[in-house]
Amino acid sequence: MTYTIVGRCPRTKQLGIGITTWSLGVGGYCPFIKSNLAALSSQAAADPRLGRLAMRLLELGYSPARVIEELRSNDLHFEHRQIGIVDRDGNVAVHTGASTRPWTGHVTGDGYIAMGNTSDSEKVVQEMGRVFEETDDLDLDERLLMSLEAGRDAGGQRAAHPESVNQDRSAALIVYEMEEYALMDLRVDAHSAAIQELRRVRDEYKPYIPLYYDLRVKSPDKAPSQPVWFAQQQAQTDP
Repeated sequence: MTYTIVGRCPRTKQLGIGITTWSLGVGGYCPFIKSNLAALSSQAAADPRLGRLAMRLLELGYSPARVIEELRSNDLHFEHRQIGIVDRDGNVAVHTGASTRPWTGHVTGDGYIAMGNTSDSEKVVQEMGRVFEETDDLDLDERLLMSLEAGRDAGGQRAAHPESVNQDRSAALIVYEMEEYALMDLRVDAHSAAIQELRRVRDEYKPYIPLYYDLRVKSPDKAPSQPVWFAQQQAQTDP
């Protein structure tokens, strides 16, 4: 019961994933990203071992399409899986198994994959792809988040339980730049409106990226405390 956008920004070379589902802990279970290599998600009947194997193969120089075929040959349950890969050059490959729960499927475009299983309809991934394509002037994290919101607004997941109102209990937004560690790795779990909460968390976190990602790592002697940094950012944005 997962829908996902995996994408690359050709301007910044960032790789990222936006993902949401009913199951908890999705951010630590399905997505795999390595900077300057690839981003992928293993979902539906997810097997994290496939994500790790895929990354090792990509490091060896395998194309995304060849990786999918290698995974197929190593997994007896491959038709229960949904796996999408976008590499650093924007090449994509995706597999939606015949035994994944309907509606299930994917769309692909230049440097992105939108995919979902147990979704309300095909419109979910179509709207995710449309929004990703139409927002290429924005930062990758915003494009991924807007794509998740578009998928939600197009119907999201099919009801996991009849009494459920919102099916998106778990969500994650992960972006890597050129460093080995994430530029952004944000997760929401056990929340009645996980995508909405993910946007709130992203909006809170993003102004601190230069402090966390650059100053504290490379020039800690010049890094102010968080309250001082926050005051500086507020002063820059206030009219």
